[in-house]
Amino acid sequence: RNIQPQLARRNTPHGSGLGTTRWVVERSLAWLHQFRRLRVRFERRADIHEAFLFLGLALICWSALEWA
Repeated sequence: RNIQPQLARRNTPHGSGLGTTRWVVERSLAWLHQFRRLRVRFERRADIHEAFLFLGLALICWSALEWA
């Protein structure tokens, strides 16, 4: 997936920018938890859960485009 971890180093002052990425991820997960079906995984098959996840992401993007 080519995801690089962002670890805070010791003796680094606050405001180094590490929290901005975390805030975006936490906000996105909170938006996904608005959908009841994604809060608790009811599906037995992973592909069905993934389809609902993509549907939720599409709805989030659609609502963001409406505000733009």
